Amino acid sequence: MKFATISKCLVLGLALLLTSSAFAASKGSLQLSNSVIVNGTTLKPGDYKVQWEGSGPDVELNILQGKNVVAKAQAHVVELQVAASNDAAVTRRSDSGPSLLAGIRFEGRKLALDLGAAAGGIQGEASSK
Repeated sequence: MKFATISKCLVLGLALLLTSSAFAASKGSLQLSNSVIVNGTTLKPGDYKVQWEGSGPDVELNILQGKNVVAKAQAHVVELQVAASNDAAVTRRSDSGPSLLAGIRFEGRKLALDLGAAAGGIQGEASSK
């Protein structure tokens, strides 16, 4: 009977560990040195947190300042050949006003977020922190 209880605890603990690892993989930080537009919302220079949800390459991106969601957008998770050397906001110039946020790279990680072809995609020029 004790063995069954211990096994259940181990399975539950492992499940929690894997869930927290997966959750940690869906967070990052974003530092903007210039204003950018995300899905029609202008973000001012400053520090932001990013979180994304989704099981496939297409995810729902939330950009937070403190605990408040300040912008939402659809994004595509892109695997990089080499881990990013620093956090970077990938931007594309706009015809008028602030640049558009086209993607986000995360220091030490082999993944990036591409905010779509409408914003120029991850191929744009990176502005590092």
